[in-house]
Amino acid sequence: MGNLLKALEFSHKVVARVIKPGDRVVDATAGNGHDTLFLAKMVGEKGKVFVFDIQKQAISNTRELLLKNDLLERVQLFNDNHGKIVNYLSEEVSTVMFNLGYLPGSNKEIITRPETTIEALKGALNLLSLKGVITIVVYTGHPGGEEEWLNLEKFLLSLNSNDFSVLIYKYINQRQAPFLIAIEKMKY
Repeated sequence: MGNLLKALEFSHKVVARVIKPGDRVVDATAGNGHDTLFLAKMVGEKGKVFVFDIQKQAISNTRELLLKNDLLERVQLFNDNHGKIVNYLSEEVSTVMFNLGYLPGSNKEIITRPETTIEALKGALNLLSLKGVITIVVYTGHPGGEEEWLNLEKFLLSLNSNDFSVLIYKYINQRQAPFLIAIEKMKY
């Protein structure tokens, strides 16, 4: 392994610079719970992690991982689409993490979709605190992944640069490698 960080590793570095104990944060795609576990450790005893996934298996996997690490009390799990984030939350959050694609080890036909991801992003941008950060790890190597990225890119390019800074961290010579999008809220 080289010295350069992979997209997921870099996403953790980015949010670690933002999250303070007691913060409210979101894992918009529970998956197997690894980002949720990371966030639960970062927010501390007084913080809260709100977690979304449409798959019951993802919620179950995440719950098990949190129980093993005695961190379930810091987390609220929602077995629902991340596009409905504003139906569940109205409080400000410092960080929102997305990990797009499909649940590893599961049905590869159940994937994140551009329309719900963009809906979730719009909600997340509204909930985000000043200097708060959204990270999106994008996978394009599966059916539907490239389409999701093209729609996502169009949306991100439409964001006002006075309001949001948008970064891409990507290996340009590794076509199938996941990459990171990071968004920072610059003003309300």
